[in-house]
Amino acid sequence: MTEITVWHWCGFILCVLIFLAFDLGVFHRRARVVPFQEAALWSAGWVVLAALFAGALNFWRSREEAIQFTTGYLIELSLSLDNVLAIALIFAYFRVPLEFQHRVLTWGVIGALVMRGAMIAAGVALIHRFDWVLYVLGAFLVFAGADMFFSRRKSARLDKNPVLRLARKCLPIAADFDGPRFFTRLDGRRALTPLALTLMLVETTDLIFAVDSVPAVFSVTRNAFIVFTSNILAVIGLRSLYFLLAGALDYFRHLKAGLAVVLAFIGVKMLLDPHGQPPAWVQLEIPTSVSLLAVAGILVLSITLSAVAAWRERAGRG
Repeated sequence: MTEITVWHWCGFILCVLIFLAFDLGVFHRRARVVPFQEAALWSAGWVVLAALFAGALNFWRSREEAIQFTTGYLIELSLSLDNVLAIALIFAYFRVPLEFQHRVLTWGVIGALVMRGAMIAAGVALIHRFDWVLYVLGAFLVFAGADMFFSRRKSARLDKNPVLRLARKCLPIAADFDGPRFFTRLDGRRALTPLALTLMLVETTDLIFAVDSVPAVFSVTRNAFIVFTSNILAVIGLRSLYFLLAGALDYFRHLKAGLAVVLAFIGVKMLLDPHGQPPAWVQLEIPTSVSLLAVAGILVLSITLSAVAAWRERAGRG
């Protein structure tokens, strides 16, 4: 088994930075609308990249770690779908032109990568120092799942968002967009554009989602490298995923309920199996492969029910 060294970490991070630079410097140098076909190709490419990474883990490390990565990636990707729904609401609230949305998402992803890395490092340090943190995280995930399930019908009130209200109170903000710029001139001084406020809320939203998603992967593995890589490869494909799914949100109306069940399930798994081996008083062990099938099954069921509901609604209107 190949030992994971600092060079593997540096190599992975360098590859991610190269992919982002290639994306920004070659394919999206100018603000433009991302067509559905291009978004589908990019989304497929990121999934293939994750599959190749899982294959490399299987070859150089172990089958178990490859399954752990795949499970963590699926959890992160599924929670990213909920993030897509939130981003769509933010773009609609600010009436962000289609050609500027990719720029916001790109910088949003860069900020998310930094935040996720910091949160994972802090989580690993806490878990290694205090074993009981795993029980806290497990209970938190169960609570987060229950809260998401019972509050999933509440509509977002972005005008009441505390970050947005604080920014509008303390910072100079222009009323209109200034092309794809985040800053402009207002009464002779530097001011934020509505695009900057949009980015601010996108970053805040990802931070909120990361509070759920990062602990969720710790239910699968305590390996910091797998937690980090599964998070990053899921988040980096968020932009193309948004443009792929933004026009089909009706087909995900029951997704939030499915994600709530996923969070509760992995929270229970963490409580029963906090250190990779269940305590003596627990007679039930949930293998990683079972977790992978359970998460995938819940997601497929919720998306299928959403698609059926959307089809029936449109058939009734017709």
